[in-house]
Amino acid sequence: MAKYNAPAHEEEMQERLVAVSRVSKTVKGGRIMKLQALVVIGDGKGTVGYGIGKAGEVPDAIRKAIEDAKKNLVKVSLKGTTIPHDAVGKFGASRVLLKSAGNGTGVIAGGAVRAVLEMAGIKDIRTHSLRSNNPVNVVKATIEGLKSMRTAEEVAAIRGKSVEEIVG
Repeated sequence: MAKYNAPAHEEEMQERLVAVSRVSKTVKGGRIMKLQALVVIGDGKGTVGYGIGKAGEVPDAIRKAIEDAKKNLVKVSLKGTTIPHDAVGKFGASRVLLKSAGNGTGVIAGGAVRAVLEMAGIKDIRTHSLRSNNPVNVVKATIEGLKSMRTAEEVAAIRGKSVEEIVG
């Protein structure tokens, strides 16, 4: 799915800080320490994005991460309060299993995955983070899994058939 252009109502976007970590660069005179912030933003209606920012101070890193997240927004297909079908998102060594769930189940997910799903507006889902638990890769894998979602209407439009023929 193509990148989603930022909506005119950016003030509706909520942001959540997922992780702050210390990173260093080794130079001739020693190590230069900086802070890296991972932020997820979303409108709670199917639009979500993530961003990474690095700076010497935490507030500056968070501000840069939010600016980066606004450039990486994607639109997610939803089916009510859950996802249309099960999927596995993959990025690097991280794998995130996303399973649709019935009403009232809630968001059954860990830290980084939960932040992405809540910002996207998904209320009922079960997830399992497989392999790596690096927050950056887990967020990217979750977004990849969400980008792969297709509703029956979207599949029918692509194939040139009716929804009844697809669902059977």
